Amino acid sequence: MDINFISIVIIGFMAQMIDGSLGMAYGVSSTTFLTTIGISPKIASASVHTAEVFTTLVSGISHWKMKNIDWTIFKKLVFPGVIGGALGAYILTSFPGDMISPIVNIYLLVMGIVVLIRGIHGISRKLIKGKQLVLVGLIGGFFDAVGGGGWGPIVTSTMVASGHPPRYTIGSVNTAEFFVTIVQALTFTLFLGIGEYWKYIAGLAIGGVLAAPLAAYVCKKMPTKNLLIIVGILIIILNLRSIILLIV
Repeated sequence: MDINFISIVIIGFMAQMIDGSLGMAYGVSSTTFLTTIGISPKIASASVHTAEVFTTLVSGISHWKMKNIDWTIFKKLVFPGVIGGALGAYILTSFPGDMISPIVNIYLLVMGIVVLIRGIHGISRKLIKGKQLVLVGLIGGFFDAVGGGGWGPIVTSTMVASGHPPRYTIGSVNTAEFFVTIVQALTFTLFLGIGEYWKYIAGLAIGGVLAAPLAAYVCKKMPTKNLLIIVGILIIILNLRSIILLIV
């Protein structure tokens, strides 16, 4: 077996461990790896989201078995997320998404700081809900497709920052992501065609599927305060890195 394929499997495994236990960064991590080795942003995003159809399915089932899902949150996120994801995927195949990236990174950096503060000083009870939750799902789906990742960082970080319990937020967001990624993958396939990139898709999918059950278990067992602090630090690091790369 090609060592490059093994490397992609490892990246998929590590990315899903982060995403499944902390609710974010599968797309960000995987897309960063693929673009680093020379894959275009469009193909990287298409490959990652196609692989995520398999990883999010296993992740969603695992979170369901661990009782990590709040079905009210899930219902509010899934339909707007699908609409935003399809629109974002179509735009990425037609226009460059580079101009949007800095705005998203700055927003996520602020959210990371807010989440970290919540972890250190306690959780706010001013929850976003109803129409606000629908809007977060729509925006998260859109930027996820355009940026090759962002559903978890945008949706999870915004919800956790407002005071939603991390365990149920992560489980609900990851499960809704399955339906969002199906629509994104179909849109990319329709407008791009991704058959020749099967190695990237298969490697990321295999690694992610292997990691998903373990990640859901970690999410269930980790204390809320620790989850908040880890999520906050992760968001800050990822987006500081992205901002620095944009500047230099």
